[in-house]
Amino acid sequence: MGNMGIPIAKNLLKAGYRVTVYNRTKSRERELLEAGASSAPGPDSLWQQCDIVFTMVSDDAAVKAVFEGGLLSSPASGKLAIDMSTVSPATSRFLAEECHKKGLQFLDAPVSGSVKPAQEGTLVIMVGGDENAYQTAKPLFDVIGKIALHLGDNGAGSSAKLAINYFLGLTIQGLAETILFARQNGINTEDMLKIINEGALANAITKGKSTNILQNDFKAAFALKHLAKDLRLAYQTGLNMPLSSPLLNSVQNALSEGLGDEDVMAILKYLDKQST
Repeated sequence: MGNMGIPIAKNLLKAGYRVTVYNRTKSRERELLEAGASSAPGPDSLWQQCDIVFTMVSDDAAVKAVFEGGLLSSPASGKLAIDMSTVSPATSRFLAEECHKKGLQFLDAPVSGSVKPAQEGTLVIMVGGDENAYQTAKPLFDVIGKIALHLGDNGAGSSAKLAINYFLGLTIQGLAETILFARQNGINTEDMLKIINEGALANAITKGKSTNILQNDFKAAFALKHLAKDLRLAYQTGLNMPLSSPLLNSVQNALSEGLGDEDVMAILKYLDKQST
């Protein structure tokens, strides 16, 4: 029940769904319990109250622990597990296989969009798995996202998520480099952002991160450590493009400088330090 899980669950509650939640740190459930959710004592007990269980955790090891250490230990034949974590396609295929052994359906359904789209129900949902399972989940996806795309078999959703987060990394890095180059040549940062955001290169990222840049405030909407993890996963999955290695090195170095818990836009601070 983190930055993404809480607003996603709230939107399901607002749409009239009965929602039961489980979080290892029970205090993180409080906001949802006050909004009308009920609490499960453990992940295995979710199946007693739910036909569909969503998981959304930080990495491959965490999601495997949730499934192998809880969800798969309780009978749930015929029900549906949906993992919205950003993990490797191989992990999604592994979880699908383990679920199928237990008679469970499984979808990998990571999302594009951070906290504000999660709050507004405008996430982009990338889905891998059985078509019938996708159709079962579609009404819920329509509540929490503005679009849900069925992309193929299990692992396809995870592959698409790694691809879009590679583009995110390139966009963030490019924006930071542009701002710093402009500054070095006497261009005011606010003016440069206006040039970007009023022109053909404007997008939700350039507009959304402008306030962070101008206020030098990098409270995490999407933490840099998570982007570093996603880029490593993409690299391990076969990403080998001209810009991929320099980007990964830049983000990894920023992580080593202690910026992991700050927003991805904090790459600007790292690059600024390197250029002075």
